[in-house]
Amino acid sequence: MSLSITAVILAKDEEQMIGDAIRSVAFADKILVVNNDSSDNTENISKKLGAQVIRVNSQDFSELRTYPLKKISTDYIFYLDADERVSESLEKEIITILESGQGASAYRIPRQNFYYGLHPWPKIEHLERLFKANSLNGWKGILHETAEVKGSISDLKSPILHYSHQSLASMVEKTNRWSEAEARLRLASKHPKMSWWRFPRVMMTAFNDSYFRQGGYKAGTAGVVESIYQAFSIFITYAKLWELQEEGKAK
Repeated sequence: MSLSITAVILAKDEEQMIGDAIRSVAFADKILVVNNDSSDNTENISKKLGAQVIRVNSQDFSELRTYPLKKISTDYIFYLDADERVSESLEKEIITILESGQGASAYRIPRQNFYYGLHPWPKIEHLERLFKANSLNGWKGILHETAEVKGSISDLKSPILHYSHQSLASMVEKTNRWSEAEARLRLASKHPKMSWWRFPRVMMTAFNDSYFRQGGYKAGTAGVVESIYQAFSIFITYAKLWELQEEGKAK
């Protein structure tokens, strides 16, 4: 007898992406969209495609992932973001696990990132996204969240496809939104005072990580643009940290 599964999709103002995300998890017994205070047509599109929608307003990603757990009664939980898709081969792997009725408490899944349309990024991530419902205690971490799992964790071979950074405009909007939270986390952790020399250092580190360590140089012009953007993004975060520190001095 096949086990049941709920697909949980996180979304905020994703009317352009949510439809394909929902269609890619059509194999799930239940699809639950966590609508994080969207102001566009995300909720209506989700409902028309048969998904149940939960309204949440939070800047805490662990809260967004943990909140729907109390509404899930299936054997397994699978997490997807609105700009991600389940590949055909991954769908087959997940269905095999459900049909076997046996497996690990959680599964790490490779994620292939695509930047600026269809440019594949050389570095493959591995993320925990598939869980036995009774093995997932919740999530921790405001922005870079991690799962709290009881039991063993195994690896799947097939990827989630992640269509991130569709345009520079959307990237800048997201950077401006989330850099505020990043800056406040650093302020709360008593980050050393931002001096002028820290800015080029963190920007160079971000560029080198993206372009050299992650292999961005293999991606041609898209790799150069992405790596420079990562340096810009970290600059915005630390500039906001500097701003917060200056505001603190004035009080």
